[in-house]
Amino acid sequence: MKETNALFASFGLTVFEVMSQLALKHDAINLGQGFPDEDGPLAIREAAAKSLLEGPNQYPSMMGIPALRQAIAEHDRECYGLDLDWQKEVMVTSGATEALQVALFGLIEPGDEVVVMEPAYDCYVPMIKRAGGVPVIVRMEAPDWRLPMEALEAAFNGNTKAIVLNSPLNPAGRVFSWDELEALAELCLRHDVYAVCDEVYEHLTFEGHKHYPLMSLPGMRNHAVRIGSAGKSFSLTGWKVGYICAAAELMPVIAKAHQFATFTTSPALQAGVVEAMTNRMDFTRDLACSLQGKRDLLASGLEGLGFKILPTEGTYFLTVDISGLYDGRDEEFCHVITREAGVAAIPVSIFFDMNGPTHLVRFCFCKREEVLKEALVRLKKWLGR
Repeated sequence: MKETNALFASFGLTVFEVMSQLALKHDAINLGQGFPDEDGPLAIREAAAKSLLEGPNQYPSMMGIPALRQAIAEHDRECYGLDLDWQKEVMVTSGATEALQVALFGLIEPGDEVVVMEPAYDCYVPMIKRAGGVPVIVRMEAPDWRLPMEALEAAFNGNTKAIVLNSPLNPAGRVFSWDELEALAELCLRHDVYAVCDEVYEHLTFEGHKHYPLMSLPGMRNHAVRIGSAGKSFSLTGWKVGYICAAAELMPVIAKAHQFATFTTSPALQAGVVEAMTNRMDFTRDLACSLQGKRDLLASGLEGLGFKILPTEGTYFLTVDISGLYDGRDEEFCHVITREAGVAAIPVSIFFDMNGPTHLVRFCFCKREEVLKEALVRLKKWLGR
């Protein structure tokens, strides 16, 4: 047989699928993959069901149904003061991962350098390479995970086409400050670089930390591509409904990449998201408060078991230091506790291209309180074995 695609053949199965399957095999509590164990509001699901039953169930516009694109534009105006033309600057995608893919495919040409800050979600580097780009890795350091401006300055040059920015940051839970974003915006503008902004946890921030889209900073309106996720904001991750906001000059080429990927997204699910973004934003505000309480419950319990807790300003995730509790690597630790303790987690080293820290582990806290408490009971029993 002839060789298959060498790039994809070189990658392993994503750790999220690996750990979720391992959790199923061992009947473990899955605090690894980031999805809630409760669905979003019934009214949103009923709106999607009504649309599914009543139709139409044929291809909608590849850009998304008009009502949802209008709702996204209105959301960004109310939340961030962005003035978007819904017809030219908003597109619905089949999840935020597809949005990332088509944004990178639309903007990057072979040989272009793309700055990626680690820890980084595991799809960024493969997508950049598949688009022909060259990832340039800049590392953030625990425990504060601040933007390393000197290293970023050194990474930018005449070949830099784009930077990928994830805020709030998975896995580290950072919400980058206005000052940090202002410095990054200045760098992008000075070098005429695009910013592909993964903002799927935009509403899930804690203790007064505020999310600022890079697109909203002075001068960045035409340089930033903003990516959001209805799945994360409304606890409907399986729907895979995302969206892209970009300047009218950038959207056509991104849309052409989209037309050769998924092309369009279920009209019934889009109708459900219209209901969500129009009438159910209170759910998202309440969700952030609920998640903060769950973060504190899990953090307090893990700290009591001897884990060192790193700060979490947003997202679904809590990072802990396993030093002193386990002598092996983070990946081994996660496999062991899944099999022996019945609790799954994600090793943070997988969010680094190479030579990442091996003493940090990510736990997901977007679960029911009783589930988090049971996970703590299981870990305590295992640690005391």
